[in-house]
Amino acid sequence: MLAVISDCNDDTDQAKWGARRGALFRGATLALRPATLLSLDASGACEQHAKFEDDTPCGLGVLPDGKLVVLTMFRKRLMTYADGQLSLYADLSGIATGTIDDMIVDGLGRAYVGDLGFDLPPPSDRGSVGRIILVMPDGETRVVADGLRFPNGIAVSADNSRLVVAEMDGECLAEYDIEVDGGLSFRRRFGNMKAPDGICLDHEAAVWVASFNEDAFIRVSRDGRELQRMEVPGRRAVACVLGGPERRTLFCLSAATSPEELRQRKSSARIDVVDVEIPGFGYP
Repeated sequence: MLAVISDCNDDTDQAKWGARRGALFRGATLALRPATLLSLDASGACEQHAKFEDDTPCGLGVLPDGKLVVLTMFRKRLMTYADGQLSLYADLSGIATGTIDDMIVDGLGRAYVGDLGFDLPPPSDRGSVGRIILVMPDGETRVVADGLRFPNGIAVSADNSRLVVAEMDGECLAEYDIEVDGGLSFRRRFGNMKAPDGICLDHEAAVWVASFNEDAFIRVSRDGRELQRMEVPGRRAVACVLGGPERRTLFCLSAATSPEELRQRKSSARIDVVDVEIPGFGYP
């Protein structure tokens, strides 16, 4: 059974988060103005960190040295956050063709960033124009995947060999092998869920998926079978991560909202937790 640890009426359904040193970090995007980076401990106590006056923070990642990387959607930048300060890490405005959305940093410090291929709000005829941009630790950037239908949540296995991305418009997950140089080799698409958003991996190579339009968090096997479902009736499932001391606690972010309410900046976010049998394995 899901248990609530945080219920903040001012937050938004577009928060994204990652585990870092026993705390959860979230980027509160639409509802809080200015947009704010938040952290929560296991009890649900919330602390505000950096504020973003000129953009919207979304995806998060953690570098090997412990610095947090925060993606800002519309100016297409990656920023590091350390010692209370934000610093520019990478400017993707010259390579991204649309709004950038989610991201992940693997165990080798390589950042994988979802490029929607169009600017938000999404056009009705957007098609398969999404891409993944690789940012290497030395600052090199290149496109390593394309042909995606609204790339959203991204996760990488603990051995840095497998990447999975949620295709929100494609209603599935896309899987890639990660090559030695960080490039991606497409393997397959699997699963079937409505508007998959945030994702994370577990030790059996299954994927936990926040299914935005199903009001549920779904565990999907590598061959696409639904293994488990945690429902949050009346709330949009937005993001999930396996954390806690043994990574057996599933943190589930959901929001009471609708597309119309989002445009009016009306959204109420909540974090629920549940203990699971299979621990997390990878990033986030």
